[in-house]
Amino acid sequence: MDSLIKFVQDELVEKKDLPAFNAGDTITVYYEIREGNKTRTQFFKGVVIQRRGAGSTETFTIRKISNDVAVERIFPINMPTLQKIEVNKRGKVRRSRIFYFRNLRGKKARIKEKRNTKS
Repeated sequence: MDSLIKFVQDELVEKKDLPAFNAGDTITVYYEIREGNKTRTQFFKGVVIQRRGAGSTETFTIRKISNDVAVERIFPINMPTLQKIEVNKRGKVRRSRIFYFRNLRGKKARIKEKRNTKS
């Protein structure tokens, strides 16, 4: 049964060409919003807290601070309204799920940037 579900997901779900990103990275997600019969593009820029799942059911959670209020949003990888993802900064973290980041404020909430050793 699992192989049948995996086959259908591989064949019928269209794959998007998204950049590689992990927890700790700062990314911008552009997605489409429908209001009545109009559509517009909105973006959500924040730090990736976690990636969860595999294949077509994979999701990722982004956290941003807006007017001293923390906002977290979960995006499915195969969301049809997802237009593109830009990786702004690569973060250096030791965990794949950085839930401890929720309790940090101010300067402690900074994530060190990964250095590119390739030139």
